[in-house]
Amino acid sequence: MHLVCPHCFATNNVPAERLGDQPKCGKCKQPVLDGHPVALNGGNFDAFLTRNELPVVVDFWAPWCGPCRSFAPVYEQAAAQLATRFRFAKLDTEAEQQLAARFNIRSIPTLAVFRQGQELQRIAGALPGPQLLQWLDQIG
Repeated sequence: MHLVCPHCFATNNVPAERLGDQPKCGKCKQPVLDGHPVALNGGNFDAFLTRNELPVVVDFWAPWCGPCRSFAPVYEQAAAQLATRFRFAKLDTEAEQQLAARFNIRSIPTLAVFRQGQELQRIAGALPGPQLLQWLDQIG
C-alpha cells in the first residue's frame, strides 16, 4: 500500500497487514501514520491526495472560523483513532483560496473524503465526534 509521509512527503510502500506496526518513512525515518492531520498547501495537496492508497479526509477550514476551531480537537481525535484506515489533512482556505475555489468550498468547515485524488463525499459543518466516526464508517 502506498502512503505519503506527512513529514517529507516521500511515497512509502507499506504492506496492508503492517499498517498497525507504526511504519517509518524510508527517507526521513519519521512515522508515516502518526495519528495527526497533515497541513496541506498548494505545493503538496495533489501529491498527498493522489499518492495515498488510504482514503484522505480533508478538513477545509479557516483560522477566523469559530466552529472550525471548536471542531479541531474532534478532528484530531478522529485522526488518532482511525490512523490505519484514513489519512487526515487540513487545508487553510484563507491561505489557499485558489484550492478552496477549485473545490467549490462555500462554507467552512467542510470535510471531503478523497480516494486516489477523486472526491467520494463531502459534508459541511462541524460534527460531534460520534457523528464524524459514523459518517467515516459509512464511507469505508
